[in-house]
Amino acid sequence: MAEPMLSVENLHVSFQTKDKEVRAVRGVNFSLNKGETLAIVGESGSGKSVTAKSIMRLLPKHNTKVKEGRIIYEGRDLLTASIRDIQKIRGSDISMVFQDPMTSLNPTMKIGKQIIEGLKTYQSISKQEGKTKAAEMLKLVGIPNAEERLDAYPHQFSGGMRQRVGIAMALACNPNLLIADEPTTALDVTIQAQILELMTDMQKKTGTAIILITHDLGVVANMADRIAVMYAGEIIEIGRAEEIFYKPQHPYTLGLLQSMPKPHTSRTVPLIPIPGTPPDLAKLERGCPFAPRCPHTMKVCHYFNPEMQHASGGHSVSCWLQDKRTPKENLPAGVGVV
Repeated sequence: MAEPMLSVENLHVSFQTKDKEVRAVRGVNFSLNKGETLAIVGESGSGKSVTAKSIMRLLPKHNTKVKEGRIIYEGRDLLTASIRDIQKIRGSDISMVFQDPMTSLNPTMKIGKQIIEGLKTYQSISKQEGKTKAAEMLKLVGIPNAEERLDAYPHQFSGGMRQRVGIAMALACNPNLLIADEPTTALDVTIQAQILELMTDMQKKTGTAIILITHDLGVVANMADRIAVMYAGEIIEIGRAEEIFYKPQHPYTLGLLQSMPKPHTSRTVPLIPIPGTPPDLAKLERGCPFAPRCPHTMKVCHYFNPEMQHASGGHSVSCWLQDKRTPKENLPAGVGVV
């Protein structure tokens, strides 16, 4: 079996404030193959974006501490690589589409110049060649009158068009891996669908692997090959998309699914919210971090954090309900047994 393109191994990332340590990522493990789409889902504050920015080495240096772990990209540990090597990898090998394109695009610089600047950083091309390539990228992401729009500023584009520009910039140097951090959050439903369809089409044409970060399972339903569910800085369930949607093993995953609107059903299905709020990552208690919100908590959940239980097909879950010693009558409806 071929080695994965990217492997994140036992990653621990903390932020140090004046009087406390925020443990944002706690022992994250996953891998990504070439041409694959992995979705990382979870509530705000679960560690999704911190994990992504750790891969890109974009976290602030003054208060970030990678306490443990490795991020192996094509045989090289990105966490120990020099800044010069990381700068060569960013944009050319690994690119990122950020959540808010208005903050990731320079508002004082024309769109064409921003794309050309990225191209010239990694490729030996003339100004005219860069302009031609930039126009091709805008056409590729569905922006009409591409040659004319090269001279426009970010504020002259709608939110959806700015996100398309962000994708064009990220794909300009043909990266092997595209990290999309909540790329559709600020967009309406119609534009969301267009952006996701665009990313899928780009992947088919270029073979780029994608890590899609979102809090909305509905966004990834038709796009992801595998889904990793994060909670309190940990991956608590990971598996193929069909396994996560149709055979969820963790009560939190089930809660996310139950809180999704179901527009294709013929009857009205009430949404069931997950009670409580996510834990404070600076004040984590011992035991399972989801225990205070879980309707199926057992005594052991408050004292020990469960280990990841592996199943055939790559489906894994971290939950005491799946432990072999747990009586199966304790399992909630909708949650299966690994």
